[in-house]
Amino acid sequence: MPVIFLDGDIVRSILGEFSTHSREDRLRLAFIYARLCKNLSSQKVIVVIATVALFAEIHEWNRINLENYFEVFLDVPLDELRRRDPKGIYLGFEKGEISNVAGLDLEVDFPKSPHLHIKFEDGLSSTEAAEIIMGRIIAF
Repeated sequence: MPVIFLDGDIVRSILGEFSTHSREDRLRLAFIYARLCKNLSSQKVIVVIATVALFAEIHEWNRINLENYFEVFLDVPLDELRRRDPKGIYLGFEKGEISNVAGLDLEVDFPKSPHLHIKFEDGLSSTEAAEIIMGRIIAF
């Protein structure tokens, strides 16, 4: 089966109508992502989407509506996210330039029962994390 990778930021930019990162806009966008994934997977495409999945109602919708849904929770502590910060989001928040940042002033519903929960550990490379994910998906 063909595989398609969707990056949440790229899909957001393609849609172009989501100018804010408010809870309401994020939730609406998350449902669009979910329905897009459902449509693609119904055409026998394996869909991998990288998003910040903030809401329990999305986790639940996906489990009910997406056949062979496999949820991976990459559990990275806030200190590590601040250290990485490739987009300057956390720095912008600290300067008061950005709001609605997940885990800071925007509440996050962490997945209660993901199929795979990877906790960040010093020394765990992105390659090693990818190998863990692929191994579990293949076994799924």
